[in-house]
Amino acid sequence: MRGSKFSLILCIVTTCGMSAATFAQTQPVAPVRTVIDDYHGVEISDPYRYMENLKDPEVQQWIKAQADYTQSILEQIPGRDELCKRIEELEASIPAQVRRVYRLANGKVFYLKCLSGEQVYKLYMRDGLDGKEIVLVDPETFRKKTGKPHGINFFKPSWDGKYVAYGISQSGTEKALLYVIDTETGRHIGKPIDRVDLGVTAWLPDGRSFLYNRLQKLTPDMPVTAYYLKNRTYWHKLGTDAEDDMAVFGYGAVRSVDIDELAESYVYAWPNSPYLFAVVYNGDQKEIRIYTSPLVSLGTATIQWTSICEMVDEVVDFEVHGDDIYLLTHENAPRFKVIKTSITNPDMAQAETVLPESEAVLQGIYAAHDALYVQMIDDGIGKILRIPYGDKEKPGLIPLPFAGSIYTSKSDPRIEGILFETTSWTDYGGFYMYDPKTDETLNTGLQPKGMYDSPEDLVAEEVKVTSHDGTLVPLSIIYKKGITLDGSNPTLLMGYGAYGFSSKSFYEHRLYAWYERGGIYAVAHVRGGGEYGDAWHKAGQKSTKPNTWKDFIACAEYLIRKKYTSPDKLAGLGTSAGGITVGRAFTERPDLFAVAVPRVGDLNSLRSETSANGPPNIPEFGAVTTEEGFKALYAMDSYQHVTDGVHYPAVLLTQGINDPRVDPWHSTKMAARLQRATASGKPVLLRIEYEAGHGYGSTKSQLLNEWADIYAFMLWQFGVPEFQLQQE
Repeated sequence: MRGSKFSLILCIVTTCGMSAATFAQTQPVAPVRTVIDDYHGVEISDPYRYMENLKDPEVQQWIKAQADYTQSILEQIPGRDELCKRIEELEASIPAQVRRVYRLANGKVFYLKCLSGEQVYKLYMRDGLDGKEIVLVDPETFRKKTGKPHGINFFKPSWDGKYVAYGISQSGTEKALLYVIDTETGRHIGKPIDRVDLGVTAWLPDGRSFLYNRLQKLTPDMPVTAYYLKNRTYWHKLGTDAEDDMAVFGYGAVRSVDIDELAESYVYAWPNSPYLFAVVYNGDQKEIRIYTSPLVSLGTATIQWTSICEMVDEVVDFEVHGDDIYLLTHENAPRFKVIKTSITNPDMAQAETVLPESEAVLQGIYAAHDALYVQMIDDGIGKILRIPYGDKEKPGLIPLPFAGSIYTSKSDPRIEGILFETTSWTDYGGFYMYDPKTDETLNTGLQPKGMYDSPEDLVAEEVKVTSHDGTLVPLSIIYKKGITLDGSNPTLLMGYGAYGFSSKSFYEHRLYAWYERGGIYAVAHVRGGGEYGDAWHKAGQKSTKPNTWKDFIACAEYLIRKKYTSPDKLAGLGTSAGGITVGRAFTERPDLFAVAVPRVGDLNSLRSETSANGPPNIPEFGAVTTEEGFKALYAMDSYQHVTDGVHYPAVLLTQGINDPRVDPWHSTKMAARLQRATASGKPVLLRIEYEAGHGYGSTKSQLLNEWADIYAFMLWQFGVPEFQLQQE
């Protein structure tokens, strides 16, 4: 359906001391072109369906006008530039930021690092923790050729460290090209391989070939939903043409295993194991199927795969040591347990329990040369349990530098001990290495210290909030010492609640700029996450998804009731799937929030299946093809729950136009609907980043400016004096 060009009108806003003269710019108004869908006998109206065609010049014109309008408003907020400068100062106080550390048995260490003053992470290598750093890959060299920002999606060194396979993409698209670099000469080997968004799974023990997952090649007549379907794992030998690579696993690749077109499949190998391991995911579902085959069978036309476990075994992770395979499962153990079976003669029914379920939630397992290490979270605190192989030593917790969150790196299994990162709400932390010979945990020094890493004036509280059905929901509250609980504090409440991911404690320097202005930062550990294991995840998934935003609402009510803040000083924020959380919270209880900020948010869940990333997400959110699935998706659809004439809070929607995970039309449709519906007179702004996507690969300036805009927008709407626009 086509209509007239988008019209432009003046947006008159009178809140927070602003006059119509201040808003001399125009905000575009989108015409309504309603489409009616019938879902199992229920008619659903969609007034902005046409916006899903992001290639339509008319839609592009409207988005650009919205983006320009939003930028003009945000730039007018007094205090915004000063706040951004302070955020930049805090970030610059860190000499460098390090992540994704990977170490090999020969001592070589690989990691991503972004120096103070730089925009993107580079790939580094050093020979030993005290060795000289060498820059292997600098994304800036790609930017100089194209004029577009680039980011490193993934990297995987060969087991001897001579080569590194890495993926790089531009402008946040995550459409990676795979390159191989010789670490000794700095030269690239062969041509880049396209369609490798899902990454390299493993180098083979020979160090001259690797396994990688490649997406199917799309033709012009194929729907966008085919993008992630029918992917396969290929075997690539250095110096050969990737188009001749053999598919060793995946959709239609082998006769012995039936793999659905929706499934993602990967093949793994280790330098100290004679076996291959193939893993099948059902989209974004956590549970996996695992198959094994002798390494020597790779490349043969008759390769046979033996099943180790199926979906019904509820396995979510595995590790290998010798002829044993260790499995992390929640079968009859909602908080997970570790079991073990034979690789050559797998028998799940007779599998040995290595670590039974307990109060702590098991989150990952890591096989080192000396022991199996189990990462866990116990009432919000990360821990690592060491389980030695055999019966000579007893299991025990390793010493940690401080109480906080643990992020463990899967490194070379030929190494003793474990390397991990730890952080907390009030301590930036760093990378540490546990030595089993001395039972000591030492700082690797890879993450240099900064002057704002551990502010002594911050307080972190952990409380439990009673939700709508009596369930106790954890809530983390962080602020500067000495604040008065009189309801006047600017407060940012964040929530996620999906895929079984836990919202772990973390410290980011930019947040200190919020604390300095009297701000409180709170994290609601809502159902749908993994804080209390699989049951906590299932309690906020599909038909139980309403618990996610109702938990968020309960946490907002707690902060108000206990006078941390008040409704006119409270903002709700959710990123990606967290868009469901904050979107449904403020559409259900608009009276609780002064501001809502959905960042790259899932806001039109009923239509998600029509996008490229829609089919893989069906296991998490459901499908409209069933009546039950439709009802669940409708319930979590924020866009469909916007009602005309309601006094909605001020809303800032932030979106990268190249987002491959949540299509930008989620934000554009929501912005158009809210702008027409709200009766509060408060602004509804759409912030667009044209050289970014879901956040992966964004430059430091892009991220810091986004957060400066978010903080300034909130403080403006909270009525903080130095952030108020003056009447003209």
